[in-house]
Amino acid sequence: MSGTSEGPTPAADLIRSAVTESDAKAPGGTDAVAFVPLDPDPDTDMTADLAAAAAGGDADSYRSAFTAAPLAMAVVDRDGRIVTANDTLAALFGGPPGGLVGRVAADLLDLSSDSRTWHAYREVLRGRQAKLRCTRRLKHPEGHAVWAQITVAPLADRGPGVLLSVTDISARRELQAQLRHLQMHDPVTRLPNRTLFFERLSAALDTESYTRGGTGRIGLCYLDLDGFKAINDTLGHRVGDRLLAAVAERLTRCAEKAGYTRSGAPLVARLGGDEFALLVEDSTGTEQLADLAESVLTALQAPFDLSGQRLSVSASIGVVERQTAGTTATGLMQAADTTLYWAKADGKARWTLFDPERNAHRMTRQALASTLRPAIDRGEFTLEYQPLVGMADGRLSGVEALVRWNHPQFGTLTPNRFIGLAEEDGAIVPLGRWILATACRQARRWQLEHPDEPPIFVSVNVAVRQVWDSDLVADVAQTLAETGLAPHLLQLELTESAVMGSSGRPLRALQALSDMGVRIAIDDFGTGYSNLAYLSRLPVSVLKLDGSFVRGFQYEDSGAHASPADEVIVEAMIQLAHRLGLTVTAECVETSAQAGRLRRIGCDTGQGWLYSRPVAADRISELLACPAGQAAGNP
Repeated sequence: MSGTSEGPTPAADLIRSAVTESDAKAPGGTDAVAFVPLDPDPDTDMTADLAAAAAGGDADSYRSAFTAAPLAMAVVDRDGRIVTANDTLAALFGGPPGGLVGRVAADLLDLSSDSRTWHAYREVLRGRQAKLRCTRRLKHPEGHAVWAQITVAPLADRGPGVLLSVTDISARRELQAQLRHLQMHDPVTRLPNRTLFFERLSAALDTESYTRGGTGRIGLCYLDLDGFKAINDTLGHRVGDRLLAAVAERLTRCAEKAGYTRSGAPLVARLGGDEFALLVEDSTGTEQLADLAESVLTALQAPFDLSGQRLSVSASIGVVERQTAGTTATGLMQAADTTLYWAKADGKARWTLFDPERNAHRMTRQALASTLRPAIDRGEFTLEYQPLVGMADGRLSGVEALVRWNHPQFGTLTPNRFIGLAEEDGAIVPLGRWILATACRQARRWQLEHPDEPPIFVSVNVAVRQVWDSDLVADVAQTLAETGLAPHLLQLELTESAVMGSSGRPLRALQALSDMGVRIAIDDFGTGYSNLAYLSRLPVSVLKLDGSFVRGFQYEDSGAHASPADEVIVEAMIQLAHRLGLTVTAECVETSAQAGRLRRIGCDTGQGWLYSRPVAADRISELLACPAGQAAGNP
């Protein structure tokens, strides 16, 4: 047996509470220790009995037991040198017992390699009433490693020395290693499981680990299989398990070909279900992770042959690469999970790199979603109004109500920042009721303040979910009754895709509203479904042309040749609408030239910055007070 240990050694302490080596590895690969009450152990009991026999003066019994004991033992003096050793200990070191006499026990058994063990050992040598037990990995003369448990116990109070024993615990360690392997590996793929993955990840992020050298960076490819649930459900879990095992083999080959870093090849782990992870310690940058992700996608493209079943599968991968310092396991996994979601949302069968700016937008979106409903009760929403101007006479004929969120943290937010969120979680219903009531109340107020002017209508946007999740017809009827606004002065706008696909309840609601006298407008017309046959059967009174058509007119002012197709398409839609008895509003009118061309081809109403940006209700009152009710900026 060699006197030098192999690999890291565990620390030890006085056995007031015994020090034993745990099954886990501490960060950095050092064997961890745990302080536990000393359990009865046959070898330890034998050491204690021999020490007691020596202390009691029964020298003959002591020598007889010492010599014949199957436990390797030696008596060590107060200076730490071996006084005598039995045949069992000598056999471990490949020599006669006399060859060990005079040797320094600490050197022989590597007791001075770490400060805690060395301090505890010296405390026992000084005659204190304590015992030491530690574990060492020693090299056998035949070349193989032996795990040994070393116990040091005092012979007597202030006696001439201590009794040292060495127990071969290799078999126990091997069993523990086998049990740990079963505990830390997935039975289907035989890859490290979630527990071992996070153990490795935590160790890699430990401060002591990344300050010992290397790049100080870490990378992660987090992936799951696209459509795996369908395979599992249709072909059964047995086929699904075979597919997972085959995927694991290909991922392992990708990791092995990816090149080695200071910490070795990337760790491939199955985190559960069809989720896998490839952890790259000491990564060299995003390019390395991108190459690894690309190789994984390529490896998974080839079909899998599973006992006669030929299956194809793809994967979506979230890629994160960052500095180790300041990174937590939770933060890294959250970033990876978010990026995996992006890869799925972007079309699957691809890898996506973590984008801090995109993530910040997502976090903002979550923050808005969580505070949207309370914000309605707190009165954080306001309305602005954009004029709708008659193209023929330039008179202000109506306004579109546009909601704004005066957020205490993010400032004033336009509808594109939160309406989608409101539709997703259903908050659009209470928000829509508030918008409807506020806009109708304001329209009635303008009517009363300007009795000599023709009343203007107010246009309110409505989401399809308001029709499905609430009684929109009842809400409108109640609002008109409470505010006193005439039904023909209310216009409800729905997007083209929502209206064209209407059937059943939505269609009945639109018909009931139209019968009530409320005007129905199709917003952004010309860019969606555009089923003209369906259009003829809908209770619609207004088409609002999408601004993209109007923007095509702007080249006239710049001297460039305008595309005649834009004007032909717009003129055709206007003529069609008029033949169906509908009026047409052009959105995004920004120049006098655009307005002039729209007027020449028969457009009824214009809306855009040429006339006014969305403004507060007081500004609309000022426009109503203008001579002839003309809108500001009218050509």
